[in-house]
Amino acid sequence: MSRLRGPSPSIEWPTLGLVGLCYATWAVGTTLVAGWSVAAGILVTGLALALHSSLSHEVLHGHPFRSRRLSEALVFPAVGLFVPYIRFRDTHLAHHEDSILTDPYDDPESNYLDPDVWDRLAWPVRAILKINNTLLGRIVIGPAVGLVSFVAGDIRLIRAGSRRVMAAWAWHALGLVPVGVWLAAVAQMPLWAYVAAAYMGMSLLKIRTFLEHQAHEKARGRTVIIEDRGPLALLFLNNNLHVVHHMHPAVPWYRLRRLYAANRARYLARNEGYVYRSYAEIFRRYLWAPKDPVPHPIWRRRGTVTRG
Repeated sequence: MSRLRGPSPSIEWPTLGLVGLCYATWAVGTTLVAGWSVAAGILVTGLALALHSSLSHEVLHGHPFRSRRLSEALVFPAVGLFVPYIRFRDTHLAHHEDSILTDPYDDPESNYLDPDVWDRLAWPVRAILKINNTLLGRIVIGPAVGLVSFVAGDIRLIRAGSRRVMAAWAWHALGLVPVGVWLAAVAQMPLWAYVAAAYMGMSLLKIRTFLEHQAHEKARGRTVIIEDRGPLALLFLNNNLHVVHHMHPAVPWYRLRRLYAANRARYLARNEGYVYRSYAEIFRRYLWAPKDPVPHPIWRRRGTVTRG
């Protein structure tokens, strides 16, 4: 996997400017807009929180400063409420090992289950997971389903004595303090509305992650390209060009589109033609329909996921 980066400035100004815009939008959404209309405040704040998560993704990949601590200070306030940044960082970097993509056990971001586990699930759980495998389901219940699984996993790790996971949650609690102070002293948005905005932010991100990876015999064929150039692509900081990001994880978001345009045929050959033209196409095809089964289809045949 190449780590192409090109000339590396000491400060990546487009990213830093976007961080400032994100926090400004968040502040306006929770105050002026929420004071005018709670519903509009939820909408604006939810968009800011989705962007904050995209920026957190940039930070964990080494942007916008050369100093990791300085970069991570930018996203220290836990405005998204639910997921500790350090846990996001650790699990996402583990996910970047392409050979384990979609593995029900080793890929922390896989939505597939071991077929034997699936066979033992109670029918209500299966029904929820089937709904979650449609785009509408992923948007509406996906954040809740993901959080229940994530938190349950972290509780198991803490009970097993993982100091790293405990420390991540402790830092998250500290990051919640400035958010709580803002909501209590400055914001004009009630707490329930802010929680709704945080949930909305996660729902928007579920659109991006819905089909980022597929079960495929070849590891290189598991990562998508979505050639969208609209507002969702901007909100996701061009991470819709996902195979480009996986091949060059150190490249900042604002260089990905030019890199893809210059080497389109190469990337489409690389990922075995796993491509969609736009998010509109994905909504048309999968709003009501599952993109694939919950039990891993290759795992059932092989007992493992191909790692090459």
